[in-house]
Amino acid sequence: MEYKRLGSSELLVSKICLGTMTYGQQNTIAEAHEQLDYAIAQGINFIDTAEMYPVPPKAETQGKTEKYIGEWLAQPSIKQQRDKLIIATKIIGTGRNYRWLRDDEIAALSRKNILQAVDDSLKRLQTDYIDLYQIHWPDRNVPMFGQVAFEPQQEREMVSIAEQLETFAELIQAGKIRYLGVSNETAWGICEFSRTAKQLGLPKILSIQNAYNLINRTFDSHLAEACYREQISLLAYSPLAFGHLSGKYVQGSVTDTRITLFPAFGQRYNKVNVKSATAEYAAIAQKHDLPLAQLASAFVQSRWFVASTIIGATTMEQLKENIDSASIQLNAEILAEIDTVHAHYFNPAP
Repeated sequence: MEYKRLGSSELLVSKICLGTMTYGQQNTIAEAHEQLDYAIAQGINFIDTAEMYPVPPKAETQGKTEKYIGEWLAQPSIKQQRDKLIIATKIIGTGRNYRWLRDDEIAALSRKNILQAVDDSLKRLQTDYIDLYQIHWPDRNVPMFGQVAFEPQQEREMVSIAEQLETFAELIQAGKIRYLGVSNETAWGICEFSRTAKQLGLPKILSIQNAYNLINRTFDSHLAEACYREQISLLAYSPLAFGHLSGKYVQGSVTDTRITLFPAFGQRYNKVNVKSATAEYAAIAQKHDLPLAQLASAFVQSRWFVASTIIGATTMEQLKENIDSASIQLNAEILAEIDTVHAHYFNPAP
């Protein structure tokens, strides 16, 4: 397994990160622990979760994923390796109507809410510290999760970035978290977090966790530049575009998948040209005798701005195939063919 530096820190993360958002909904605790055991046996040292997981988020299951990971971390054999593992989790942002998680959701990233969220995650994870603590989505009004247009009329109350960073600085000083990251963020957000941290002498963000895959390469332009100049790494989620880039939807109808079980989830992949573009990438994979899932994951891993690619699976077969993509190097011919399709079907699922 290859390891890459996370932003400007000394942290070295495995090029594949184990995503866990199915634990507690589509995966039992036994299945979760089997996945975790297998992943670290393959050299993965990076595990990503969130306080609102599993998905789809609801009051009845909220926090289950962290609890499953916590019970795994508490095992004596794993506990001894805690300093070799990088555990990442996230706090919700504002505007998704998750009042069942905390009473004061209107200002989700207030000092009070951040302090409570960190303590709750530490308890569920059964650990003394979180290596990478991330803002799941911005506190301010931004287009996200398939939206593409900024709408000023949607402006709302927000906690200032300075106040957010001041609270995170307290938590770093207390030893409860080590480093900061953001998720579903914009180029403006990257620059403003960086500017505020420099100006006030507060902790800087090291990473951004955004969707990135063959049918959503919007990161390539403004975000890539902002991250390059601020030394921030991308943690790419949805490398398989909610399973679309596994090829299973090209082959025909399927059941018991995240898309079919939760049709309101991942609506960005219902857009025009998603199926056509996916079929073109499937043809490239077939031509070069590669599973489409491995072609898709290997492409994401090849990008210069990606420190780690977050993979998730509901079965061990899927997990093994996803992890095996770490050994695949795409040649110049394949990359040129990918760019040709991308030019024809430009970001059909932004």
